[in-house]
Amino acid sequence: MNKVFLIGNLTRDPESNTTATGVSFCRFSIAVNRRFAKEGADNVDYFNIVTWRGIADACAKVLTKGRKVAVTGSIQMRSYEGNDGVRRQAVDIVAEDVEFLSSPNGQGGQDAPRETPARREQSAVKELTPIDDDELPF
Repeated sequence: MNKVFLIGNLTRDPESNTTATGVSFCRFSIAVNRRFAKEGADNVDYFNIVTWRGIADACAKVLTKGRKVAVTGSIQMRSYEGNDGVRRQAVDIVAEDVEFLSSPNGQGGQDAPRETPARREQSAVKELTPIDDDELPF
């Protein structure tokens, strides 16, 4: 099983683009604090995140440097040739879901809006008209 759950802050503004076939994608990186670290050692890990299609569009539109996000996805290895002609490998987290944990001004906390499919579904349910049970034919 290849499943990753990360919570961290964006280290830079996201970069969005589209493939030659018109599929949108967005790349950003996050800094994730380690729970325990050796004294004098860096207690932060940095991860490259890539999102696709609708999630990519939302991330490109909403996210900025410093925003806190929760990312669910999988680890993917890719290789590329650097400007110096040397073949390199990189590790990306391909996000299946990104939850925005802090508000656009960087203020996090329990009051922060979270844009998730479940939350969008809840707001759609609030728009439904209630039906009196006595009016139902069964």
